[in-house]
Amino acid sequence: MKYIDEYRNSETAKFLAERIQKATSKSWNIMEVCGGQTHTILKYSIDELLPKEINLIHGPGCPVCVTPLEMIDKAIAIASRKDVIFASFGDMLRVPGSEIDLLTVKANGGDVRMVYSPLDAVKIAKQNPDKKVIFFAVGFETTAPANAMSVIEAKRLNLKNYSILCSHVLVPPAIEALLSSQNSLIQGFLAAGHVCTVMGYEEYIPLSEKYKVPIVVTGFEPIDILQGVYQCAKQLEEKKYEVKNQYSRAVRREGNLSAKKIIFEVFEVTDRKWRGIGNIPKSGYKVKAKYSMFDSEKIYDVGDIEVNESPVCIAGEILQGIKKPTECSAFGKECTPEHPLGAPMVSTEGACAAYFHYKKFDTAISEK
Repeated sequence: MKYIDEYRNSETAKFLAERIQKATSKSWNIMEVCGGQTHTILKYSIDELLPKEINLIHGPGCPVCVTPLEMIDKAIAIASRKDVIFASFGDMLRVPGSEIDLLTVKANGGDVRMVYSPLDAVKIAKQNPDKKVIFFAVGFETTAPANAMSVIEAKRLNLKNYSILCSHVLVPPAIEALLSSQNSLIQGFLAAGHVCTVMGYEEYIPLSEKYKVPIVVTGFEPIDILQGVYQCAKQLEEKKYEVKNQYSRAVRREGNLSAKKIIFEVFEVTDRKWRGIGNIPKSGYKVKAKYSMFDSEKIYDVGDIEVNESPVCIAGEILQGIKKPTECSAFGKECTPEHPLGAPMVSTEGACAAYFHYKKFDTAISEK
């Protein structure tokens, strides 16, 4: 299969692993930003192919995982209203709020629906003029064009009953927040290829120069990851700090100009709180004032919500790459995909879920 089989070829993977071994003489900490990359690394045991000098750190690259607890509780409060149809991608439904999740709202009689596209939510609004339809618009820059397009389409259709609860987060400010932290161990980054497909990679150049870190835009297949690690490690060995594009089959320096135009028609940059990390300046999108009639936060006043995370869950440290999921005392015990304490165990891109599916057996053996 073109563009799939060749990026999962075992011989190519072994060859790249040998090149990484030969190119590496020192220990390096490289963070993969995207949770999809984390799952590829663990599913295909790429971490075991790499030399011991390469330590892969898992980053906060899961938009479900970093959606703040307060926003989940706000979604639950809105979804519990009798006049509302609340639409969301499926993985958000099981993310625990401070007391319950959206699936519990559904079980209690709330009209909560899973959709595959925000335009599906627009269709629901058109079909149900007597109901207020809210779409939970979360994600990195990758999902922003479709979410913005749903607002544009709702305006075109003159729908008065559609709005979005916006919790978009942006990757470059998060990278800077991680690099500026006193606890940071990161020496290089594998940037998320899908984000850069939309936004390009020009925003990463000043970060690479300022913090003296190589950043390699990387895809999601095993060969992509190995090529990204090789390009990053090679720069570190040679004391070079540049932005490289491994994912050139999908990413251009300037990104997708049409998609960016749609984003900035509806959204503007704002400060955003990240679950487990805290407030990061200019790290999110909010709905522009001219589209405020489609902004759920403007329409539904649920008050100021301040809540605390579970004291057992160390999701914040995991999302910052300070600890691995297996270092959490609740991992695989009190916290499982069926009964998650934190978002990283829920999401299909969460690091805890990846370790549970691909590393739990290894962990059990090591404990014995």
